[in-house]
Amino acid sequence: MDKLASEIIDAHGGLAHWKSFSTLTAHLIQGGALWMLKGKPGVLDDTSVTIDLRRERASHAPFGNASRKSIFTPALVELRSDTDETLEFLENPRSSFVGHTLETPWSDLQLAYFAGCAMWTYLTMPFLLAEDGVETHELDPWEERGESWRRLRIRFPATIATHSTEQTLYVGADGLLKRHDYDVEIAGNTPGAHFVSDYVKVQGLMFPTRRRIYPRQPDGQAMAEPLVVSIDLDRITLS
Repeated sequence: MDKLASEIIDAHGGLAHWKSFSTLTAHLIQGGALWMLKGKPGVLDDTSVTIDLRRERASHAPFGNASRKSIFTPALVELRSDTDETLEFLENPRSSFVGHTLETPWSDLQLAYFAGCAMWTYLTMPFLLAEDGVETHELDPWEERGESWRRLRIRFPATIATHSTEQTLYVGADGLLKRHDYDVEIAGNTPGAHFVSDYVKVQGLMFPTRRRIYPRQPDGQAMAEPLVVSIDLDRITLS
């Protein structure tokens, strides 16, 4: 693993400690322009997510109302009742986004896929860098907000469902993440700049509790508006 990748993981609590847990749950308050644009305002404004730390799986509950929850895996997404009855499902969900642009509306199952894929990526980062097949290398530093941030380019294998094959992390002097860039392949490769802040230590691991995502310009600079997605997290627990 790249030296910078190892330093980032250590700054967030260390790989050995991370691997001592199998599940993470967090409460989310979400906003931004994306949900209205996709025809799904309010569905995930106030919800909780539970992710599996051993395999790519995530669940949001409630999903629109208290009687529904989502189950995401790369091969299958489901909407289930509060008694765990499958209400709807979609196999090979990523293929359903072929031809989509940023403005293309989503079905509930497509929303469940995106939300599960995104939150699993966000909450397992940076420990995800240690997964088999993930390639990393350090880029030149980046100047932003009067600071110099180190940068790490990531290339994900096809076995991991995430926003895009190539992504970039920006890292502060303390080794904590400042920004995370990617292109949202399932929304017409829309470029995003995802800023993270307000870190808290939970059970020996560091997590940002404030996430703000903006469009990214061709020169790599983030646009000041619109705010595409906002995510505020609390009640983070690991088991």
